[in-house]
Order: sequence, then structure tokens, then C-alpha cells
Amino acid sequence: MLKRLLAAIGFAAVVLPSAGTPAQAATPVVQIVKVYYDSPGSDRGGNVSLNGEYAVLRNMSRQSIQLQNWILRDETGYKYRFPSFTLKPGKSVTVRSGQGSNTSTTLYWGRKWYVWNNDGDTAGLYRGSDLKKIDGCTWGRGGISTTCQ
Repeated sequence: MLKRLLAAIGFAAVVLPSAGTPAQAATPVVQIVKVYYDSPGSDRGGNVSLNGEYAVLRNMSRQSIQLQNWILRDETGYKYRFPSFTLKPGKSVTVRSGQGSNTSTTLYWGRKWYVWNNDGDTAGLYRGSDLKKIDGCTWGRGGISTTCQ
């Protein structure tokens, strides 16, 4: 009715999105950008091979993000709980499955066996304060890595 009335007096009706519906989904502040799920060579469980399996996370915001107690996990439920670690704006951190000494760009899960399934899995990133899912990345059979969107 209002549309017809406006048209009759020479106005076009404009439909605005409701306040509860965003025009597009917000970009997560930290994203999983790559998972290398099939390390080179045969999967015999050596530390070099385990560290060839990793996930890369990037801070997409303009602020430093404290990742302490955030969780990176697979579908099965293997969890990596971040230590006190600040991810600077626009920077990335690599989380390797095996053992090593943490640096400003690489963290080590400390596992003695693989996390990511070569035939398909899902990596999920959860915020530490409330365990809200921040990002996820899923892949299927084939390949050795996936670039996450």
C-alpha cells in the first residue's frame, strides 16, 4: 500500500536491509589461511615429518591479538591450546604438529603423532575467552595441503 502511494506521488520506494542482517559476513580477526596436512615422505612419525604438517593462521585486523588459551583443533578433537602469544596485525604464525622451540613466527604442538587427516579433516579455531568458533577450514581426499578461504 505504501509503495503504491509513494509511486502515485512520484517517489520510488527504497528497501533497506534490516539492522539484524549484515550485508556480508564479517572477516574473522584471525583466519586459518593454510593447512599442510600431508607432510613429505612416508608417515612414520619422526619429528621432522611431524613438523612438515602444520597450520598457518593470520591476523587480519589492525590490532595485535593475544592468542593465549585460544584452541586450534581437528574434527577428532585433538586440541592445541595457545600459550601466551601475541599475533601482530597482518602477521602469521605457523603451528607445527611436532616438537621444537617456539618463536615469534612458529609454535609447536608437541605431538608424537599426526593431527591432520590426509583423507579429509576440518581445522577449527576457537577464541579462548568464550570458546567461540572464529574460523574453520575443511578439506577432502587428495592433495597435500589446502588454502583456506
